[in-house]
Amino acid sequence: MKTLSEILSQITAPDEAARAACLGRWDGLAKPLGSLGLLESALARVAAVTGDVDVSLDRRTLLVLCADNGVVAQGVTQCGSDVTASVARALAAGESTVCHMAKTARCRVVPVDMGMADFSPTPGVWDCRVRNGTADITQGPAMTRAECVRAIELGAELVRRCREEGASILATGEMGIGNTTTSSALAAALLGVPVESVTGRGAGLSDAGLTRKIAAIKTAIALNRPDPADPIDVLAKVGGLDIAGLCGVFLGGALYRVPVIIDGFISGAAALCAARLRPGAEFAMLASHVSAEPAGGLMLEALGLAPLLTAGMRLGEGSGAVALLPLLDMALAVYHSGQTFGRLGIDAYTPQ
Repeated sequence: MKTLSEILSQITAPDEAARAACLGRWDGLAKPLGSLGLLESALARVAAVTGDVDVSLDRRTLLVLCADNGVVAQGVTQCGSDVTASVARALAAGESTVCHMAKTARCRVVPVDMGMADFSPTPGVWDCRVRNGTADITQGPAMTRAECVRAIELGAELVRRCREEGASILATGEMGIGNTTTSSALAAALLGVPVESVTGRGAGLSDAGLTRKIAAIKTAIALNRPDPADPIDVLAKVGGLDIAGLCGVFLGGALYRVPVIIDGFISGAAALCAARLRPGAEFAMLASHVSAEPAGGLMLEALGLAPLLTAGMRLGEGSGAVALLPLLDMALAVYHSGQTFGRLGIDAYTPQ
């Protein structure tokens, strides 16, 4: 397994020749230039990641990183941490919400234990445990810096493993009660914006619950003083193991040249951490949808990425990332159709 310093130093630039060739093939198809919009640029991005103009996304894996967060003790959620493990087991059994979506999208679902509280080994759940849940960020750092680095390294290793198993694209998801709180803390610290502007109701908090959540995040930031210039410091102090692991997945995508789909707010926070750690690593990322959480759009704007879907989703589990796959399939159907201007006997469109 590569160390974090190796991961960061070995990421290379995207293949711009492959991107240009992909866009050229799009322009040769019998349709107005650029008329499929973000679908065209998405496949061109995939070509730039893989270096292959004959884009194929036949082997898909959704990685759902699961971990528990000590901040739940502050009443920032409407359910307890035991739900994390319950959903992880449902994911392994193919019974969780995203599993039904993934079947339609021909996507394998892999839950990963990054640090669920008191979780016993379960068939179908990959074991990448770093510690038994994180500490309450209102009382001190969520984890040590070393633990955070370990989680990032394990995330990148997941990409290497999936690539060896033949994955051509990865979708990201998460499960961890309390992780909209940690993600909001990350957003406030990294973007330098007021806590209120990036904090939402998560799975359905009342007004009182939202007030407690905002207060907890403000306390955590004031107490831990995360350094926005040091993404690892921010992750370790006010983040979570699921987010740190996802940060590693996004870095691993850039390193091992596997496109990785961002899901919503939480994986967007992880993607932003990855881009802050290794500027330019976002070349391997695809934005699926803009989350209904307040900071969902802010994360994508900071990454310079445009979402292909706007559906008001806020489920998590990778549901938005998986929802993008059928849309990419339709783009691929056109891309590989061979319906060129010459084949149809009409003059090609040219820029006017």
